[in-house]
Amino acid sequence: MRKANYDKFPSTPIQGKLEQGWERILPLLKEETAGRHALAVELYTGVHEDEVLAAFAEAFGGRVIDTRLLMKPEADIIHMTERFMTDDVLFGYVTDLRLADFFDPDKVAEARRQLAQTQESIVVIGTGAALVAPDEAPLVYADMARWEIQQRFRRHEVKALGVDNRADAVSLQYKRGYFNDWRICDRHKETLFGRVDFWLDTHLPHQPKLIDRESFFRGIEATVSAPFRVVPFFDPAPWGGQWMKEVCDLDRDVPNYGWCFDCVPEENSLYFEINGTRFELPAIDLVLLKSRELLGEPVEARFGKEFPIRFDFLDTMGGGNLSLQVHPTTQFIRENFGMQYTQDESYYLVDAGEDAVVYLGLKKGINPEQMVDDLRRAERGELIFDTEKYVNKIPAKKHDHFLIPGGTIHCSGANSMVLEISSTPNIFTFKLWDWQRLGLDGKPRPINVERGARVIDWGRDTDYVWQLLRNHVTPMGQGEGWAEERTGLHLNEFIETRRHRFSTTVTHHTNHSVNVLNLVEGEEVVVESPANAFKPFVAHYAETFIVPASVGEYTITPHGLSAGRECVTIKANVRF
Repeated sequence: MRKANYDKFPSTPIQGKLEQGWERILPLLKEETAGRHALAVELYTGVHEDEVLAAFAEAFGGRVIDTRLLMKPEADIIHMTERFMTDDVLFGYVTDLRLADFFDPDKVAEARRQLAQTQESIVVIGTGAALVAPDEAPLVYADMARWEIQQRFRRHEVKALGVDNRADAVSLQYKRGYFNDWRICDRHKETLFGRVDFWLDTHLPHQPKLIDRESFFRGIEATVSAPFRVVPFFDPAPWGGQWMKEVCDLDRDVPNYGWCFDCVPEENSLYFEINGTRFELPAIDLVLLKSRELLGEPVEARFGKEFPIRFDFLDTMGGGNLSLQVHPTTQFIRENFGMQYTQDESYYLVDAGEDAVVYLGLKKGINPEQMVDDLRRAERGELIFDTEKYVNKIPAKKHDHFLIPGGTIHCSGANSMVLEISSTPNIFTFKLWDWQRLGLDGKPRPINVERGARVIDWGRDTDYVWQLLRNHVTPMGQGEGWAEERTGLHLNEFIETRRHRFSTTVTHHTNHSVNVLNLVEGEEVVVESPANAFKPFVAHYAETFIVPASVGEYTITPHGLSAGRECVTIKANVRF
Protein backbone atom coordinates (compact mmCIF):
# COMPACT_ATOMS: atom_id res chain seq x y z
CA MET A 1 0.00 0.00 0.00
CA ARG A 2 1.31 3.44 -0.87
CA LYS A 3 0.09 7.00 -0.70
CA ALA A 4 -0.50 8.42 -4.17
CA ASN A 5 -1.13 11.90 -5.51
CA TYR A 6 -4.78 11.01 -6.02
CA ASP A 7 -6.83 14.09 -6.96
CA LYS A 8 -10.09 14.13 -4.96
CA PHE A 9 -11.29 17.36 -6.60
CA PRO A 10 -10.76 17.07 -10.39
CA SER A 11 -12.07 20.03 -12.36
CA THR A 12 -12.27 21.51 -15.84
CA PRO A 13 -10.84 25.06 -15.93
CA ILE A 14 -12.86 27.49 -18.04
CA GLN A 15 -13.23 31.20 -18.60
CA GLY A 16 -16.56 32.48 -17.33
CA LYS A 17 -18.58 34.57 -14.91
CA LEU A 18 -19.24 33.35 -11.38
CA GLU A 19 -20.85 35.07 -8.40
CA GLN A 20 -20.74 33.74 -4.83
CA GLY A 21 -23.03 34.36 -1.88
CA TRP A 22 -26.66 35.49 -1.73
CA GLU A 23 -25.48 39.05 -1.10
CA ARG A 24 -23.99 39.18 -4.63
CA ILE A 25 -26.30 36.76 -6.45
CA LEU A 26 -29.66 38.28 -5.50
CA PRO A 27 -28.95 41.89 -6.60
CA LEU A 28 -27.79 40.55 -9.96
CA LEU A 29 -31.01 38.56 -10.40
CA LYS A 30 -33.15 41.50 -9.26
CA GLU A 31 -31.51 43.62 -11.93
CA GLU A 32 -32.15 40.88 -14.50
CA THR A 33 -35.82 40.83 -13.51
CA ALA A 34 -36.37 44.59 -13.56
CA GLY A 35 -39.45 45.40 -15.63
CA ARG A 36 -40.49 41.74 -15.78
CA HIS A 37 -43.53 40.19 -14.11
CA ALA A 38 -41.77 37.04 -12.99
CA LEU A 39 -38.54 35.24 -12.27
CA ALA A 40 -38.55 31.41 -12.33
CA VAL A 41 -36.21 29.55 -9.98
CA GLU A 42 -36.36 25.87 -10.84
CA LEU A 43 -35.18 23.45 -8.12
CA TYR A 44 -34.05 19.89 -8.70
CA THR A 45 -35.45 17.66 -5.99
CA GLY A 46 -33.06 17.51 -3.02
CA VAL A 47 -32.21 21.22 -2.97
CA HIS A 48 -32.64 22.82 0.46
CA GLU A 49 -35.90 24.55 -0.47
CA ASP A 50 -36.21 26.56 2.75
CA GLU A 51 -32.84 28.24 2.25
CA VAL A 52 -33.62 29.27 -1.33
CA LEU A 53 -37.17 30.41 -0.52
CA ALA A 54 -36.01 32.50 2.43
CA ALA A 55 -33.24 34.18 0.43
CA PHE A 56 -35.51 35.17 -2.47
CA ALA A 57 -38.41 36.15 -0.21
CA GLU A 58 -36.18 38.60 1.62
CA ALA A 59 -34.77 40.05 -1.59
CA PHE A 60 -38.16 40.38 -3.32
CA GLY A 61 -40.20 41.60 -0.38
CA GLY A 62 -42.04 38.32 0.16
CA ARG A 63 -43.34 38.19 -3.42
CA VAL A 64 -42.73 34.46 -3.98
CA ILE A 65 -44.85 31.55 -5.15
CA ASP A 66 -43.80 28.15 -3.78
CA THR A 67 -44.55 25.50 -6.41
CA ARG A 68 -44.92 22.83 -3.72
CA LEU A 69 -48.14 24.61 -2.70
CA LEU A 70 -49.47 24.23 -6.27
CA MET A 71 -49.16 20.47 -6.30
CA LYS A 72 -51.89 17.91 -5.75
CA PRO A 73 -52.57 16.80 -2.17
CA GLU A 74 -49.86 14.54 -0.79
CA ALA A 75 -52.28 11.63 -0.42
CA ASP A 76 -53.13 11.86 -4.13
CA ILE A 77 -49.43 11.89 -5.09
CA ILE A 78 -48.69 8.88 -2.90
CA HIS A 79 -51.57 7.03 -4.56
CA MET A 80 -50.43 8.14 -8.05
CA THR A 81 -46.86 6.91 -7.47
CA GLU A 82 -47.77 3.76 -5.55
CA ARG A 83 -47.35 1.42 -8.51
CA PHE A 84 -43.77 2.65 -9.02
CA MET A 85 -42.85 2.56 -5.35
CA THR A 86 -44.34 -0.94 -4.80
CA ASP A 87 -44.40 -2.52 -1.36
CA ASP A 88 -40.79 -3.76 -1.50
CA VAL A 89 -38.28 -2.36 1.00
CA LEU A 90 -35.63 -1.79 -1.71
CA PHE A 91 -36.97 -2.11 -5.25
CA GLY A 92 -39.58 -0.23 -7.25
CA TYR A 93 -40.50 0.10 -10.92
CA VAL A 94 -39.33 2.82 -13.31
CA THR A 95 -41.94 5.58 -13.53
CA ASP A 96 -43.63 6.85 -16.69
CA LEU A 97 -45.04 9.97 -14.98
CA ARG A 98 -44.27 13.54 -16.04
CA LEU A 99 -43.79 16.53 -13.77
CA ALA A 100 -47.06 18.09 -14.87
CA ASP A 101 -48.89 15.08 -13.39
CA PHE A 102 -47.97 16.31 -9.90
CA PHE A 103 -49.66 19.70 -10.21
CA ASP A 104 -53.25 20.75 -9.50
CA PRO A 105 -54.45 22.47 -12.72
CA ASP A 106 -56.72 24.90 -10.84
CA LYS A 107 -53.94 26.02 -8.50
CA VAL A 108 -51.57 26.51 -11.44
CA ALA A 109 -54.19 28.52 -13.34
CA GLU A 110 -54.72 30.78 -10.31
CA ALA A 111 -50.96 31.34 -9.95
CA ARG A 112 -50.70 32.28 -13.61
CA ARG A 113 -53.57 34.79 -13.21
CA GLN A 114 -51.73 36.32 -10.26
CA LEU A 115 -48.55 36.63 -12.33
CA ALA A 116 -50.40 38.21 -15.26
CA GLN A 117 -52.07 40.83 -13.06
CA THR A 118 -49.06 41.87 -10.95
CA GLN A 119 -47.28 45.18 -11.39
CA GLU A 120 -44.20 43.95 -9.50
CA SER A 121 -41.86 41.03 -10.06
CA ILE A 122 -42.87 37.75 -8.41
CA VAL A 123 -40.46 34.85 -7.99
CA VAL A 124 -41.81 31.38 -8.74
CA ILE A 125 -39.62 28.94 -6.80
CA GLY A 126 -39.52 25.17 -6.70
CA THR A 127 -39.57 22.07 -8.85
CA GLY A 128 -41.76 22.88 -11.83
CA ALA A 129 -41.31 26.67 -11.63
CA ALA A 130 -40.82 26.77 -15.40
CA LEU A 131 -44.23 25.12 -15.86
CA VAL A 132 -45.91 27.96 -13.95
CA ALA A 133 -43.99 31.12 -14.85
CA PRO A 134 -44.38 32.74 -18.29
CA ASP A 135 -41.99 31.43 -20.94
CA GLU A 136 -40.38 34.85 -21.25
CA ALA A 137 -39.48 34.99 -17.53
CA PRO A 138 -35.75 34.73 -16.76
CA LEU A 139 -35.00 31.19 -15.59
CA VAL A 140 -32.58 30.13 -12.87
CA TYR A 141 -31.92 26.40 -12.37
CA ALA A 142 -30.66 25.11 -9.00
CA ASP A 143 -29.28 21.69 -9.89
CA MET A 144 -28.22 18.92 -7.53
CA ALA A 145 -26.06 15.78 -7.88
CA ARG A 146 -27.65 12.55 -6.70
CA TRP A 147 -24.79 11.72 -4.38
CA GLU A 148 -25.35 14.90 -2.38
CA ILE A 149 -29.07 14.18 -2.35
CA GLN A 150 -28.33 10.81 -0.79
CA GLN A 151 -26.31 12.48 1.98
CA ARG A 152 -29.31 14.69 2.68
CA PHE A 153 -31.54 11.61 2.78
CA ARG A 154 -29.31 10.19 5.50
CA ARG A 155 -29.71 13.39 7.51
CA HIS A 156 -33.47 13.44 6.79
CA GLU A 157 -33.20 16.99 5.44
CA VAL A 158 -35.11 17.08 2.15
CA LYS A 159 -38.60 16.33 0.89
CA ALA A 160 -39.47 14.24 -2.14
CA LEU A 161 -41.42 15.46 -5.14
CA GLY A 162 -44.81 16.48 -3.70
CA VAL A 163 -44.29 14.32 -0.60
CA ASP A 164 -42.76 15.09 2.79
CA ASN A 165 -40.98 11.79 3.39
CA ARG A 166 -38.17 13.08 5.59
CA ALA A 167 -39.13 10.68 8.38
CA ASP A 168 -38.95 7.63 6.10
CA ALA A 169 -36.12 5.13 6.18
CA VAL A 170 -33.21 6.18 3.98
CA SER A 171 -33.78 3.15 1.73
CA LEU A 172 -37.35 4.30 1.03
CA GLN A 173 -36.23 7.86 0.31
CA TYR A 174 -33.61 6.53 -2.09
CA LYS A 175 -36.12 4.23 -3.76
CA ARG A 176 -38.53 7.12 -4.42
CA GLY A 177 -35.68 9.17 -5.83
CA TYR A 178 -34.24 6.40 -7.99
CA PHE A 179 -37.44 5.02 -9.49
CA ASN A 180 -39.56 8.16 -9.55
CA ASP A 181 -38.33 11.66 -8.69
CA TRP A 182 -34.92 11.74 -10.38
CA ARG A 183 -36.23 10.36 -13.65
CA ILE A 184 -39.08 12.89 -13.71
CA CYS A 185 -36.76 15.78 -12.90
CA ASP A 186 -34.21 14.72 -15.52
CA ARG A 187 -36.89 14.52 -18.22
CA HIS A 188 -38.11 17.98 -17.22
CA LYS A 189 -34.58 19.40 -17.11
CA GLU A 190 -33.91 18.15 -20.64
CA THR A 191 -36.67 20.46 -21.89
CA LEU A 192 -35.08 23.47 -20.17
CA PHE A 193 -31.41 23.41 -21.19
CA GLY A 194 -32.05 25.90 -23.99
CA ARG A 195 -34.06 28.23 -21.72
CA VAL A 196 -31.96 28.46 -18.54
CA ASP A 197 -30.32 31.86 -18.11
CA PHE A 198 -28.41 31.11 -14.88
CA TRP A 199 -27.26 27.95 -13.09
CA LEU A 200 -27.24 27.92 -9.28
CA ASP A 201 -24.96 25.63 -7.25
CA THR A 202 -26.26 25.04 -3.70
CA HIS A 203 -24.36 21.81 -2.94
CA LEU A 204 -22.71 23.60 0.00
CA PRO A 205 -25.42 25.00 2.31
CA HIS A 206 -25.46 28.81 2.55
CA GLN A 207 -22.60 29.09 0.04
CA PRO A 208 -24.46 29.54 -3.26
CA LYS A 209 -22.66 30.09 -6.55
CA LEU A 210 -24.14 31.35 -9.80
CA ILE A 211 -22.92 31.14 -13.39
CA ASP A 212 -24.55 32.38 -16.56
CA ARG A 213 -25.68 30.40 -19.59
CA GLU A 214 -22.50 31.08 -21.58
CA SER A 215 -20.22 29.85 -18.78
CA PHE A 216 -22.30 26.71 -18.33
CA PHE A 217 -22.14 25.70 -21.98
CA ARG A 218 -18.46 26.65 -22.20
CA GLY A 219 -17.81 24.19 -19.38
CA ILE A 220 -19.91 21.47 -21.01
CA GLU A 221 -18.09 21.85 -24.33
CA ALA A 222 -14.65 21.89 -22.69
CA THR A 223 -15.42 18.74 -20.68
CA VAL A 224 -16.74 16.67 -23.58
CA SER A 225 -13.84 17.65 -25.85
CA ALA A 226 -11.07 16.04 -23.77
CA PRO A 227 -10.36 13.32 -21.21
CA PHE A 228 -11.92 14.18 -17.85
CA ARG A 229 -12.77 12.85 -14.42
CA VAL A 230 -15.96 13.10 -12.44
CA VAL A 231 -15.73 14.03 -8.76
CA PRO A 232 -15.20 10.82 -6.77
CA PHE A 233 -17.10 10.13 -3.58
CA PHE A 234 -16.16 7.75 -0.80
CA ASP A 235 -18.40 5.89 1.59
CA PRO A 236 -17.98 3.52 4.55
CA ALA A 237 -19.40 0.00 4.47
CA PRO A 238 -19.99 -2.81 6.98
CA TRP A 239 -17.16 -4.71 5.27
CA GLY A 240 -15.01 -1.63 4.50
CA GLY A 241 -11.22 -1.49 4.61
CA GLN A 242 -8.26 0.83 5.07
CA TRP A 243 -6.49 0.91 1.67
CA MET A 244 -8.18 4.01 0.30
CA LYS A 245 -7.46 6.02 3.45
CA GLU A 246 -3.77 5.87 2.60
CA VAL A 247 -3.78 5.82 -1.18
CA CYS A 248 -6.48 8.48 -1.60
CA ASP A 249 -5.56 10.48 1.53
CA LEU A 250 -8.94 10.26 3.25
CA ASP A 251 -10.09 11.19 6.76
CA ARG A 252 -8.24 8.90 9.18
CA ASP A 253 -10.95 9.35 11.83
CA VAL A 254 -13.55 7.52 9.73
CA PRO A 255 -13.54 3.81 10.77
CA ASN A 256 -13.35 2.54 7.19
CA TYR A 257 -14.07 3.30 3.56
CA GLY A 258 -15.67 0.52 1.56
CA TRP A 259 -16.69 2.34 -1.61
CA CYS A 260 -15.20 4.82 -4.01
CA PHE A 261 -17.52 5.77 -6.85
CA ASP A 262 -15.13 7.18 -9.43
CA CYS A 263 -17.25 6.81 -12.57
CA VAL A 264 -21.01 6.79 -12.02
CA PRO A 265 -22.10 9.87 -14.00
CA GLU A 266 -25.73 9.40 -12.93
CA GLU A 267 -24.66 10.14 -9.34
CA ASN A 268 -21.28 11.90 -9.50
CA SER A 269 -20.63 15.61 -9.86
CA LEU A 270 -18.52 17.63 -12.26
CA TYR A 271 -16.49 20.68 -11.27
CA PHE A 272 -15.97 23.69 -13.50
CA GLU A 273 -13.13 25.84 -12.21
CA ILE A 274 -13.80 29.52 -12.87
CA ASN A 275 -11.29 32.09 -11.64
CA GLY A 276 -9.99 29.60 -9.07
CA THR A 277 -13.44 28.71 -7.71
CA ARG A 278 -15.12 25.34 -8.23
CA PHE A 279 -18.71 25.29 -9.48
CA GLU A 280 -20.44 21.93 -8.92
CA LEU A 281 -23.08 20.39 -11.16
CA PRO A 282 -24.39 16.85 -11.79
CA ALA A 283 -22.33 14.85 -14.28
CA ILE A 284 -25.59 13.55 -15.75
CA ASP A 285 -26.04 17.00 -17.37
CA LEU A 286 -23.12 16.20 -19.67
CA VAL A 287 -24.71 12.87 -20.63
CA LEU A 288 -28.08 14.49 -21.31
CA LEU A 289 -26.64 17.34 -23.36
CA LYS A 290 -23.78 15.64 -25.21
CA SER A 291 -24.72 11.99 -25.40
CA ARG A 292 -23.51 11.47 -28.97
CA GLU A 293 -20.14 13.18 -28.53
CA LEU A 294 -19.58 11.52 -25.15
CA LEU A 295 -20.89 8.02 -25.77
CA GLY A 296 -20.40 7.65 -29.52
CA GLU A 297 -23.17 7.35 -32.07
CA PRO A 298 -23.50 3.51 -31.92
CA VAL A 299 -23.57 3.57 -28.10
CA GLU A 300 -26.13 6.37 -28.04
CA ALA A 301 -28.27 4.44 -30.51
CA ARG A 302 -28.22 1.44 -28.18
CA PHE A 303 -28.48 3.05 -24.74
CA GLY A 304 -29.95 6.48 -25.40
CA LYS A 305 -28.91 9.12 -22.89
CA GLU A 306 -27.54 6.67 -20.35
CA PHE A 307 -23.88 6.21 -19.48
CA PRO A 308 -23.55 2.41 -19.66
CA ILE A 309 -20.15 1.80 -17.98
CA ARG A 310 -19.53 2.06 -14.26
CA PHE A 311 -16.20 1.94 -12.37
CA ASP A 312 -16.05 1.83 -8.58
CA PHE A 313 -13.70 0.57 -5.87
CA LEU A 314 -14.50 -2.02 -3.20
CA ASP A 315 -11.98 -1.81 -0.36
CA THR A 316 -11.84 -4.82 1.99
CA MET A 317 -8.15 -4.44 2.94
CA GLY A 318 -8.30 -4.94 6.69
CA GLY A 319 -12.07 -5.35 6.36
CA GLY A 320 -14.41 -8.25 5.75
CA ASN A 321 -16.14 -10.23 3.03
CA LEU A 322 -18.78 -8.56 0.90
CA SER A 323 -22.22 -10.14 1.04
CA LEU A 324 -22.73 -13.31 -0.98
CA GLN A 325 -24.89 -12.03 -3.82
CA VAL A 326 -26.24 -12.38 -7.33
CA HIS A 327 -27.42 -9.87 -9.94
CA PRO A 328 -30.61 -10.39 -11.97
CA THR A 329 -30.80 -11.56 -15.54
CA THR A 330 -31.83 -9.07 -18.23
CA GLN A 331 -35.25 -10.68 -18.59
CA PHE A 332 -35.88 -10.51 -14.83
CA ILE A 333 -34.83 -6.87 -14.50
CA ARG A 334 -37.04 -5.84 -17.43
CA GLU A 335 -40.12 -7.66 -16.21
CA ASN A 336 -39.82 -6.73 -12.53
CA PHE A 337 -38.19 -3.29 -12.42
CA GLY A 338 -38.66 -1.73 -15.88
CA MET A 339 -34.90 -1.53 -16.59
CA GLN A 340 -33.56 -2.29 -20.05
CA TYR A 341 -30.33 -4.10 -19.11
CA THR A 342 -28.87 -5.71 -16.04
CA GLN A 343 -25.82 -5.24 -13.83
CA ASP A 344 -23.26 -7.50 -15.42
CA GLU A 345 -19.91 -6.84 -13.80
CA SER A 346 -16.36 -7.96 -13.06
CA TYR A 347 -13.76 -7.74 -10.29
CA TYR A 348 -10.31 -6.44 -11.22
CA LEU A 349 -7.82 -6.86 -8.35
CA VAL A 350 -5.86 -3.62 -8.00
CA ASP A 351 -4.26 -4.96 -4.84
CA ALA A 352 -4.57 -8.06 -2.71
CA GLY A 353 -3.31 -9.53 0.55
CA GLU A 354 -1.74 -12.96 0.69
CA ASP A 355 -5.03 -14.46 1.93
CA ALA A 356 -7.26 -12.68 -0.61
CA VAL A 357 -10.01 -14.75 -2.22
CA VAL A 358 -13.00 -14.33 -4.50
CA TYR A 359 -16.11 -16.45 -4.13
CA LEU A 360 -17.37 -17.13 -7.65
CA GLY A 361 -19.78 -19.65 -9.14
CA LEU A 362 -21.20 -22.84 -7.73
CA LYS A 363 -19.31 -25.96 -6.81
CA LYS A 364 -19.81 -28.77 -9.27
CA GLY A 365 -22.53 -31.21 -8.30
CA ILE A 366 -24.18 -29.21 -5.50
CA ASN A 367 -27.90 -29.67 -4.79
CA PRO A 368 -29.72 -26.41 -5.71
CA GLU A 369 -32.78 -27.19 -3.58
CA GLN A 370 -30.66 -27.91 -0.53
CA MET A 371 -28.63 -24.75 -1.05
CA VAL A 372 -31.73 -22.53 -1.31
CA ASP A 373 -33.22 -24.22 1.75
CA ASP A 374 -30.01 -23.54 3.71
CA LEU A 375 -30.06 -19.89 2.58
CA ARG A 376 -33.66 -19.53 3.78
CA ARG A 377 -32.83 -21.11 7.12
CA ALA A 378 -29.79 -18.85 7.47
CA GLU A 379 -31.97 -15.81 6.75
CA ARG A 380 -34.24 -16.92 9.61
CA GLY A 381 -31.24 -17.36 11.91
CA GLU A 382 -31.59 -21.12 12.17
CA LEU A 383 -28.07 -21.93 10.90
CA ILE A 384 -24.82 -20.39 9.67
CA PHE A 385 -24.71 -20.76 5.91
CA ASP A 386 -21.79 -22.97 4.82
CA THR A 387 -20.60 -20.86 1.88
CA GLU A 388 -17.65 -23.09 1.01
CA LYS A 389 -19.93 -26.11 0.71
CA TYR A 390 -21.71 -24.52 -2.23
CA VAL A 391 -19.54 -21.75 -3.71
CA ASN A 392 -16.04 -21.83 -5.24
CA LYS A 393 -13.47 -20.07 -3.07
CA ILE A 394 -10.67 -18.93 -5.39
CA PRO A 395 -7.31 -17.47 -4.28
CA ALA A 396 -6.92 -13.97 -5.74
CA LYS A 397 -3.82 -11.93 -6.47
CA LYS A 398 -3.05 -8.49 -7.83
CA HIS A 399 -4.14 -7.97 -11.47
CA ASP A 400 -6.44 -11.00 -11.50
CA HIS A 401 -9.70 -10.34 -13.36
CA PHE A 402 -12.89 -12.24 -12.51
CA LEU A 403 -15.91 -11.94 -14.81
CA ILE A 404 -19.40 -11.91 -13.30
CA PRO A 405 -22.28 -11.95 -15.80
CA GLY A 406 -25.77 -11.58 -14.34
CA GLY A 407 -27.00 -14.75 -12.64
CA THR A 408 -23.54 -15.67 -11.29
CA ILE A 409 -23.24 -16.03 -7.52
CA HIS A 410 -20.22 -14.09 -6.22
CA CYS A 411 -18.52 -12.24 -3.38
CA SER A 412 -15.19 -10.48 -2.92
CA GLY A 413 -13.36 -11.67 0.18
CA ALA A 414 -11.46 -9.73 2.81
CA ASN A 415 -8.07 -8.11 2.14
CA SER A 416 -8.77 -7.20 -1.46
CA MET A 417 -8.83 -3.94 -3.36
CA VAL A 418 -11.30 -4.47 -6.18
CA LEU A 419 -11.95 -2.25 -9.16
CA GLU A 420 -15.52 -3.21 -10.03
CA ILE A 421 -16.23 -2.75 -13.73
CA SER A 422 -19.91 -3.11 -14.53
CA SER A 423 -22.88 -1.93 -16.52
CA THR A 424 -24.68 0.95 -14.94
CA PRO A 425 -27.84 -0.24 -13.08
CA ASN A 426 -26.43 0.09 -9.63
CA ILE A 427 -28.86 -1.05 -6.92
CA PHE A 428 -29.93 -4.42 -8.27
CA THR A 429 -27.97 -6.68 -5.95
CA PHE A 430 -29.77 -9.62 -4.38
CA LYS A 431 -27.96 -10.40 -1.13
CA LEU A 432 -28.15 -14.08 -0.25
CA TRP A 433 -25.97 -14.26 2.87
CA ASP A 434 -24.27 -11.53 4.89
CA TRP A 435 -22.04 -13.45 7.28
CA GLN A 436 -24.22 -12.76 10.37
CA ARG A 437 -23.37 -9.06 10.02
CA LEU A 438 -25.27 -5.88 10.78
CA GLY A 439 -25.32 -2.77 8.61
CA LEU A 440 -23.77 0.54 9.64
CA ASP A 441 -27.12 1.46 11.18
CA GLY A 442 -26.90 -1.51 13.54
CA LYS A 443 -29.70 -3.38 11.79
CA PRO A 444 -29.57 -6.50 9.58
CA ARG A 445 -29.22 -5.65 5.91
CA PRO A 446 -32.07 -6.82 3.64
CA ILE A 447 -31.63 -10.34 2.27
CA ASN A 448 -33.23 -11.39 -1.04
CA VAL A 449 -33.08 -15.17 -1.09
CA GLU A 450 -36.35 -15.59 -2.97
CA ARG A 451 -35.42 -13.20 -5.76
CA GLY A 452 -31.88 -14.51 -5.84
CA ALA A 453 -33.03 -18.10 -6.18
CA ARG A 454 -35.05 -17.11 -9.25
CA VAL A 455 -32.05 -15.68 -11.11
CA ILE A 456 -29.12 -17.91 -10.10
CA ASP A 457 -27.73 -19.68 -13.14
CA TRP A 458 -27.10 -23.17 -11.77
CA GLY A 459 -24.90 -23.99 -14.76
CA ARG A 460 -22.24 -21.51 -13.60
CA ASP A 461 -20.28 -24.23 -11.79
CA THR A 462 -16.59 -24.86 -11.16
CA ASP A 463 -15.83 -25.95 -14.73
CA TYR A 464 -17.64 -22.92 -16.17
CA VAL A 465 -15.79 -20.53 -13.86
CA TRP A 466 -12.35 -21.93 -14.71
CA GLN A 467 -13.03 -21.96 -18.44
CA LEU A 468 -14.81 -18.63 -18.89
CA LEU A 469 -14.77 -16.38 -15.80
CA ARG A 470 -11.33 -16.54 -14.15
CA ASN A 471 -8.44 -14.64 -15.78
CA HIS A 472 -9.79 -15.10 -19.27
CA VAL A 473 -6.80 -13.31 -20.86
CA THR A 474 -6.08 -13.16 -24.59
CA PRO A 475 -2.91 -11.45 -25.97
CA MET A 476 -3.90 -8.79 -28.53
CA GLY A 477 -0.57 -7.36 -29.59
CA GLN A 478 2.82 -6.20 -28.41
CA GLY A 479 5.77 -4.10 -29.41
CA GLU A 480 8.85 -2.56 -27.89
CA GLY A 481 7.84 -1.32 -24.45
CA TRP A 482 4.18 -2.29 -24.61
CA ALA A 483 1.75 -5.23 -24.59
CA GLU A 484 -2.03 -5.32 -24.92
CA GLU A 485 -4.30 -8.04 -23.52
CA ARG A 486 -8.02 -8.65 -23.64
CA THR A 487 -9.22 -9.53 -20.15
CA GLY A 488 -12.97 -9.71 -20.72
CA LEU A 489 -15.74 -9.37 -20.31
CA HIS A 490 -17.90 -12.46 -20.67
CA LEU A 491 -19.67 -12.98 -24.01
CA ASN A 492 -23.01 -12.16 -22.36
CA GLU A 493 -21.73 -8.72 -21.37
CA PHE A 494 -21.55 -5.70 -23.66
CA ILE A 495 -18.39 -4.30 -22.05
CA GLU A 496 -14.95 -5.07 -23.50
CA THR A 497 -11.87 -4.63 -21.31
CA ARG A 498 -8.26 -4.28 -22.44
CA ARG A 499 -5.16 -4.17 -20.26
CA HIS A 500 -2.07 -2.32 -21.46
CA ARG A 501 1.37 -2.78 -19.88
CA PHE A 502 3.71 -0.10 -21.18
CA SER A 503 6.88 1.84 -20.46
CA THR A 504 6.63 3.94 -23.60
CA THR A 505 3.88 5.75 -25.51
CA VAL A 506 0.82 3.64 -26.39
CA THR A 507 -1.68 4.70 -29.05
CA HIS A 508 -5.40 4.21 -28.34
CA HIS A 509 -8.54 4.91 -30.33
CA THR A 510 -12.03 5.29 -28.92
CA ASN A 511 -13.49 3.35 -31.88
CA HIS A 512 -16.85 5.15 -31.68
CA SER A 513 -17.38 4.26 -27.99
CA VAL A 514 -16.70 6.14 -24.80
CA ASN A 515 -13.55 4.76 -23.13
CA VAL A 516 -13.23 4.47 -19.34
CA LEU A 517 -9.75 3.80 -17.94
CA ASN A 518 -8.04 3.38 -14.59
CA LEU A 519 -4.31 3.57 -13.92
CA VAL A 520 -3.87 0.35 -11.93
CA GLU A 521 -0.05 0.44 -11.83
CA GLY A 522 2.34 3.38 -11.96
CA GLU A 523 2.48 6.83 -10.38
CA GLU A 524 1.09 8.86 -13.26
CA VAL A 525 0.56 8.99 -17.01
CA VAL A 526 -0.14 11.75 -19.50
CA VAL A 527 -2.93 11.45 -22.08
CA GLU A 528 -2.38 13.45 -25.25
CA SER A 529 -3.92 14.12 -28.65
CA PRO A 530 -1.68 13.48 -31.67
CA ALA A 531 -3.61 16.30 -33.38
CA ASN A 532 -3.29 18.62 -30.34
CA ALA A 533 -7.08 18.61 -30.06
CA PHE A 534 -6.92 18.94 -26.27
CA LYS A 535 -4.38 19.94 -23.64
CA PRO A 536 -2.31 17.12 -22.10
CA PHE A 537 -4.27 15.39 -19.34
CA VAL A 538 -2.46 13.80 -16.38
CA ALA A 539 -3.94 10.82 -14.53
CA HIS A 540 -2.55 9.41 -11.30
CA TYR A 541 -2.47 5.96 -9.72
CA ALA A 542 -5.95 4.56 -8.97
CA GLU A 543 -7.75 7.40 -10.76
CA THR A 544 -10.52 6.60 -13.22
CA PHE A 545 -10.80 8.86 -16.24
CA ILE A 546 -13.21 9.09 -19.16
CA VAL A 547 -12.24 9.65 -22.79
CA PRO A 548 -15.26 10.83 -24.84
CA ALA A 549 -15.90 8.91 -28.05
CA SER A 550 -15.48 12.09 -30.10
CA VAL A 551 -11.80 12.33 -29.07
CA GLY A 552 -10.89 9.51 -31.46
CA GLU A 553 -7.16 8.82 -31.37
CA TYR A 554 -5.16 9.51 -28.21
CA THR A 555 -1.91 8.38 -26.62
CA ILE A 556 -0.93 7.44 -23.05
CA THR A 557 2.66 7.81 -21.85
CA PRO A 558 4.33 7.19 -18.45
CA HIS A 559 4.89 10.60 -16.91
CA GLY A 560 6.65 12.28 -14.01
CA LEU A 561 7.98 9.70 -11.53
CA SER A 562 6.76 6.96 -13.87
CA ALA A 563 8.70 8.15 -16.91
CA GLY A 564 10.45 5.15 -18.47
CA ARG A 565 8.88 2.73 -15.98
CA GLU A 566 6.15 0.19 -16.61
CA CYS A 567 2.59 1.39 -16.06
CA VAL A 568 -0.65 -0.57 -16.40
CA THR A 569 -4.08 0.67 -17.45
CA ILE A 570 -7.36 -1.20 -17.67
CA LYS A 571 -9.71 0.19 -20.32
CA ALA A 572 -13.41 -0.48 -20.86
CA ASN A 573 -15.59 0.32 -23.85
CA VAL A 574 -18.89 -0.88 -25.29
CA ARG A 575 -18.48 -3.94 -27.49
CA PHE A 576 -20.28 -3.91 -30.87
